[in-house]
Amino acid sequence: MKIVYVELDRCIACLSCQQACQMQQAAKGNGDHAGIYVNVDMDRRQIFTGTCLQCETPRCMEVCPIDALTRDAATGAIVVAKDLCFGCGLCVDACPFGYMRLDDDIFKAVKCDLCNGNPVCVQVCMAEALHFGNIEQLSQKKRQHPGLRLGLRALPKTEDSDL
Repeated sequence: MKIVYVELDRCIACLSCQQACQMQQAAKGNGDHAGIYVNVDMDRRQIFTGTCLQCETPRCMEVCPIDALTRDAATGAIVVAKDLCFGCGLCVDACPFGYMRLDDDIFKAVKCDLCNGNPVCVQVCMAEALHFGNIEQLSQKKRQHPGLRLGLRALPKTEDSDL
């Protein structure tokens, strides 16, 4: 299964990934929430970038009372069936990473759907910080370049973290 991962030291918080995703989702009629989020912590002088991890055992799917969340066979992405979702928010509460959202305009759950296997966020990333590949590619890249800070999601670096 492929995922979007970030090269933590390359992200410059230009927000092009977030804006492109937002436009892509709006064009699909999925509201105006982006599936990727970029936050800047000015106190720590760090950038946090994250998107759905397309979990192997997704809690969001488990708690959906009407099976509005399914895994796309072609891309492996967990997708929201907009015709079924009624915006109860259980999936939002169940996501341990905070990447499920409810769109205020369409009252439906929204999340990264991997753009049918060709994520627009990766395409527009001018810093080339976003990558699309499987977890094995991420592991191999990390083994080849041990000093490279790669992550499935970017979190604040603290003394006890090992990002």
